[in-house]
Amino acid sequence: MKVLHLDSGIFIEQSVSRQLSKDIVAKLTQQGDDVEVTYRDLVSNPVPHLQAEELLAEDKPLINELVAELQAADVVVIGAPMYNFTIPTQLKAWLDRVLQAGVTFRYTENGPEGLLTGKKAYLASGRGGVYSQGEAAALDHQEAYLKTALGFIGITDVEVVRAEGLNMGDEARAQGLSQAQAQIAELA
Repeated sequence: MKVLHLDSGIFIEQSVSRQLSKDIVAKLTQQGDDVEVTYRDLVSNPVPHLQAEELLAEDKPLINELVAELQAADVVVIGAPMYNFTIPTQLKAWLDRVLQAGVTFRYTENGPEGLLTGKKAYLASGRGGVYSQGEAAALDHQEAYLKTALGFIGITDVEVVRAEGLNMGDEARAQGLSQAQAQIAELA
């Protein structure tokens, strides 16, 4: 099994999404000897924001490299904290390169069709507040966006491992982390 592991939390040492994504990858590697992990830290080694010149160029080395990593993966693990109701800009820069018409999706007479089917994705989500329920759920442009973007390219088997309420006091933080760790322990 080939795993593509992406991290986008800007607080390297304190990032909950990084810890969760690391724990998910550890759980996956325990499941067999033939696990190969490609790791990309989108903060320590950032992907620049997409420019028109790059998108229109004949030679697209970075786009090709990122797309090839994604195409080769059987499983994608994305560490994605919520910043201002959405994903970090570093992760958006990666998505801007891997959502490529004619490569990872295509337009048909019936609408867009994802070309990366048969893959599994895990989203390691860290949130300061609680956005999975209640009125605040309308502000979730993080997990919803990632599921939509991945689904657009054919990755529809997406499991979210979420720790939320992390900035709502010690008890809420402990509960959010405990729930996420319990979910990781149950991963098949």
